[in-house]
Amino acid sequence: MQPVISKTDHKSALKRIETLMDQERKSRDEEIELETLFVLVSNYEEKHILIFPPDPIDAIRFRMEQQGLTQKDLSKILGSKHRASEYLNKKIPLSIEAIRKLNDSLGISGDILIQKYTTKR
Repeated sequence: MQPVISKTDHKSALKRIETLMDQERKSRDEEIELETLFVLVSNYEEKHILIFPPDPIDAIRFRMEQQGLTQKDLSKILGSKHRASEYLNKKIPLSIEAIRKLNDSLGISGDILIQKYTTKR
């Protein structure tokens, strides 16, 4: 196994990870290789690949989908059907109070929810 220090190394490591992940049964050596590759790839990505935080509204929609929630459920969290609609349709930016409620109820990081995004106004 070699270090992951280039795009080519990264691509090869990801391909090997995929191969190992697809195997139903792995030997102990393969499990160790997989764990090692995860660490190597993570370290490379942390240093070389910029990952921007998601749009706050996309994050809310994603979490709602994950938890099987509807806009009506979101209305209950936020206290207003109208306000939930305004947020989801990006008519107004999230308020501090809404960010707190979403963080508490849906477990979405405040760091994500406070990101700037374009509203339709």
